[in-house]
Amino acid sequence: METQNLTIVNEFILMGITDRPELQAPLFGLFLIIYIVSVVGNLGMIILTKVDSRLQTPMYFFLRHLALTDLGYSTTVGPKMLVNFVVDQNTISYYFCAIQLAFFLVFIVSELFILSAMSYDRYVAICNPLLYPIIMSQRVCRVLVGIPYLYSTFVSLIVTVKIFSLSFCGYNVVSHFYCDSLPLLSLLCSNTHETEMIILILAGFDLISSLVIVLLSYLMILIAIIRMNSAEGRHKAFSTCGSHLIVATVFYGTLIFMYVQPESSHSFDTDKVASIFYTLVIPMLNPLIYSLRNKDVKYAGQRMWKKICNIFFLKCTV
Repeated sequence: METQNLTIVNEFILMGITDRPELQAPLFGLFLIIYIVSVVGNLGMIILTKVDSRLQTPMYFFLRHLALTDLGYSTTVGPKMLVNFVVDQNTISYYFCAIQLAFFLVFIVSELFILSAMSYDRYVAICNPLLYPIIMSQRVCRVLVGIPYLYSTFVSLIVTVKIFSLSFCGYNVVSHFYCDSLPLLSLLCSNTHETEMIILILAGFDLISSLVIVLLSYLMILIAIIRMNSAEGRHKAFSTCGSHLIVATVFYGTLIFMYVQPESSHSFDTDKVASIFYTLVIPMLNPLIYSLRNKDVKYAGQRMWKKICNIFFLKCTV
């Protein structure tokens, strides 16, 4: 009977966000709007920073890849989560579950290190402005983005292969709205100690190492700003890193809340709330923060809107 239980899992049932029928329709509408805004905002950011000649700087190069990772993990999770609101039982195949977990890990780990690369870029821009074009050359920027993508792919393959090479029991209900590592571990019949340790070590290293880079960069930025004599110079320095500081604070704050909480208060319900925030809300907020607080992005958006209007012979106001 035990052998049979180990071989019958060929699909999983995602529990979703809530099982209350009266909340299904309003939540579907809310998250559909959030996901559409996220896709439009991040796609717009990717296109703007690619085609606008005034946004061809290291700062916007990193911003384009931040938008790409936001779009990546929100799209990995969002559409399947929305399906859960309109079907009676949201199933996901064994292999698609593995693919979803793999792609989610690639994008979420990449975002951690792209945020740290962006903080280093702001540090160089404020603390070494004369050497900025030399230090943050096109080649260096590509390396600072390429390494996180390669490393995150490596981490994703290790975690996904370790989980899906073990045996699942007959119980196949995932207590989440997507295939995440912790809910899947609870369904395994095999000894999960080694896999849990690998996930813990990798997650700890990724979070702490990237956060240390962010904190050190902003510590040096703060010291440089304090030493500035002019109030105008301080305001300009704050404005150049303000958007990134908000984005990094919200993102790391959410991850720390989710992973560094006492075992006694840890539950899948709190994980769901935190996961909703960093998989759907943060990808929607990031392009809004950069477009509202950054004049270059705002003006680039206005220029693109005028070009689109001219192409279709429309009268547009901005």
